[in-house]
Amino acid sequence: MKMLLFSCFSPPCRYYSATILQMSGVRDDKLAIWLSSLTALTNFLFTLLGVWLVEKVGRRRLALGSIIGTCFSLCLLAFGFLLSAKHSPPVTIHPTDPSLVNSSCITHLSCEPCMLDPSCGFCYQQNSTAVFASSCVPVNQASTERAAWGRCSNSTRSTDHNLWAYNFCPSSYSWVVLLGLILYLAFFAPGLGPMPWTVNSEIYPLWARSTGNACSAGVNWTFNVLVSLTFLHLAQYLTYYGAFFLYSSMALLGFFFIYGCLPETKGRRLEEIESLFENRLCSCGASDSDEGRQVEYIRVKGSNYHLSDNDASDVE
Repeated sequence: MKMLLFSCFSPPCRYYSATILQMSGVRDDKLAIWLSSLTALTNFLFTLLGVWLVEKVGRRRLALGSIIGTCFSLCLLAFGFLLSAKHSPPVTIHPTDPSLVNSSCITHLSCEPCMLDPSCGFCYQQNSTAVFASSCVPVNQASTERAAWGRCSNSTRSTDHNLWAYNFCPSSYSWVVLLGLILYLAFFAPGLGPMPWTVNSEIYPLWARSTGNACSAGVNWTFNVLVSLTFLHLAQYLTYYGAFFLYSSMALLGFFFIYGCLPETKGRRLEEIESLFENRLCSCGASDSDEGRQVEYIRVKGSNYHLSDNDASDVE
């Protein structure tokens, strides 16, 4: 579950929320930061919801519902980037500067491949309805906030109303990505966020509890680092929508793993929880029918004796 927690993909959506919004076409840095604070607030509020639901709904059901919603939200994020890519503004001006002979920027015919090329940026003008006078030119090596030369080389916004876009394309579908981010955190925070920690505190036998919790925390932060370090590279090589479709497919695999391997531990004694894992691997998840079953113990000659249904009626 710790591996699923970070391969389903909290670090990019939390650590890179402002960057993701800029990738979707939000040009103003301040606006992107304020919008990312909205996603952080969503994460906080729905974490409190998870605290309230954990003993009412149960760990297993909350985790399954959370991962289904997470998978849907990641698909929505990918779909938002796919819409932006499909409606990417074309390159309408092809500069003939001799320095472009060996540059990959002249090969790009629209903003999407130009944006995915780290050595290029998109210079354009925009009115209320459309993008025009656009070109793909090399980025300034000293600062990505301007082009290496030409009409976008002086500042982000020149007197001729030229705009410079690095690492994003102008798009009218940014709201889809913002909605996907908010929904992702709304589904992630009450389930996949706290449930791995809750379940890990319950499932280990006493002799392995400290070692098990230490190993799970190690896996947790290892995958945290891996997902965080690889997100921007995945976005570059698989495109933004490709990276989120990959995350969504991993979340779907995680659903089947949790469905088959995670038992319900709500309302169970530690002795009962330990017995849930005595069966073969991934056969314990189908134990929802036993959720309301009460188990009685009596002390017989200094050992715990589990009453069968017939024995229990005799005791009464």
